[in-house]
Amino acid sequence: MVWLHSLLNQAPEIALFLSLAGGYWIGKFQFGKFQLGGVAGALLVAVVISQVGVTIDNGIKSVLFALFIYAVGFESGPQFFRSLGRQSIREIVMAVVLAVSGLATVIIMARLFGLDKGLAGGIAAGALTQSAIIGTASAAIGKLGLAAEEVQRLQGNVAVGYAVTYIFGSFGAIIVCVNILPWFMGRGIRDDALKAESEMLAGARVYGPGEQPAAPDLVGRIYRVDQAAGKTIAELEAGSAGAAISVERLKRNGSIIGIEPGMALEKGDVVLLVGRRAGVVGIAAQVGTELQSSEGMDVIMLTRDVAVVHPDFTRHTVAQIREATAGGLRHGIYVIEAKRGGKPLPLTPDTMIEAADVVTLYGTSEDVQRVVKAVGTAILPSEKTDFVFHGLGIAIGLLIGLIVVRVGSIPLTLGSGGGALLAGLAFGWYRSRNQAIGNLPTPASALLRDLGLAGFVAVVGLQSGLQAVSTIASSGLSIFLIGVVVTVLPLIITMLVGRYVLRYDNTAIFAGALSGSRSANPAFGEILDKAGNSIPTAPFAITYALANVFLTLLGPLVVAFA
Repeated sequence: MVWLHSLLNQAPEIALFLSLAGGYWIGKFQFGKFQLGGVAGALLVAVVISQVGVTIDNGIKSVLFALFIYAVGFESGPQFFRSLGRQSIREIVMAVVLAVSGLATVIIMARLFGLDKGLAGGIAAGALTQSAIIGTASAAIGKLGLAAEEVQRLQGNVAVGYAVTYIFGSFGAIIVCVNILPWFMGRGIRDDALKAESEMLAGARVYGPGEQPAAPDLVGRIYRVDQAAGKTIAELEAGSAGAAISVERLKRNGSIIGIEPGMALEKGDVVLLVGRRAGVVGIAAQVGTELQSSEGMDVIMLTRDVAVVHPDFTRHTVAQIREATAGGLRHGIYVIEAKRGGKPLPLTPDTMIEAADVVTLYGTSEDVQRVVKAVGTAILPSEKTDFVFHGLGIAIGLLIGLIVVRVGSIPLTLGSGGGALLAGLAFGWYRSRNQAIGNLPTPASALLRDLGLAGFVAVVGLQSGLQAVSTIASSGLSIFLIGVVVTVLPLIITMLVGRYVLRYDNTAIFAGALSGSRSANPAFGEILDKAGNSIPTAPFAITYALANVFLTLLGPLVVAFA
């Protein structure tokens, strides 16, 4: 074991990646309906590896967590700011209930088992996974006017209580939020996340990678002109009973010829019609015989997202825009969808289009470019991450986390995690308003979230696992078991309040709010993995920001009342 200890201390990153690999491997195993998951698995494997003795820099943990929480904030920023208001009362109450029930549980357990103020403060910090309580509790102990030796002993007990209870504090939150809550609600996180996403998308279907509809809304069909002979192209396009179509290509006597609206069709012409399926199929009987193919009749169509910024198109309804663009501007262009802050807008006649709304256009390259110039800014798909934008965002978030505001003797701070989350929310919202900057491809964002969270948890296990196991071995299981109660009971109380008082009925949204109210980042990571989308992030972002403040305040209160 000496050689292994030497190896892992020479290259502690090996221990980190072994924890990730082993944790995600263990996390795949399923026991009935229970599955540990990669994050909790990484924590357990890291604790096992830590018994060899591993020294890993604390800065790695801070960097990994900052990446994770910034990516979460960036993804949920637009939705978070839309959710602020009266609709956030439930999340505020959730955070308050958990903080109050957590404080009461710690104080009651401390008095029942005769814990000193140091152990009580450490158990609060570890079992509630709020590391900032270590600082606030230790500072409060230092102001009690005790002898220096007693102050040092109590402050040392803060670290002991934290080390023994922190691991189950993380693991227990995962069990409650990811396993007990869905059982209690009678519905899975994934099912309710899909349901909420469907409601948010206003009925629009979101297709996963490799998926596509069997009967697409926009189609192209080739016809040999028969019944339509003698009609002009404009007359043919106008005869589709309200379902827009356009003639994109015309072949006469074997040659492709230019198209003009007033050009009359001749019998035997071959035309390519593009448009809504109902229009293209519905007009077939008025055109002629459909052909499977015809040389030279293929046209490449383009789909492009465009941010609407031109004043001629903002603060106007869909009906007004359609009327204003009924001429040549709109010809050959089909609007697939519209979004505001990432949320789909219903394309009804009275829907108001605002500045920075994003519309998805479909048409030929020439038609799309013509409309983009008139409407706003094209959002070009790219696999490159805007590191200038996001590097600045994370740096600003970490600077915000350094700010400490004192209320009396109590220091209040968001910390690096809270600062990075706040910056991610703000930069995500700004990106939704200015789509030309701040690109973060979905795979890149997923890597930041997954590696950041699992790596953060693994480092925690590597750092505190050895001390936690040795303390349990020397001091018995009483501190650990008290920590289990402090971890689970406030979550259960908050879960009951959320269900029966606050009336949460969507498991995915409920799980996000519950994990955030305990600032339970590992649990939240597992919830995101189960959900498969970002639905839980908005309630998590609200309760997490509040919990960082409320739970940090518990340190002096535990010291005062324990």
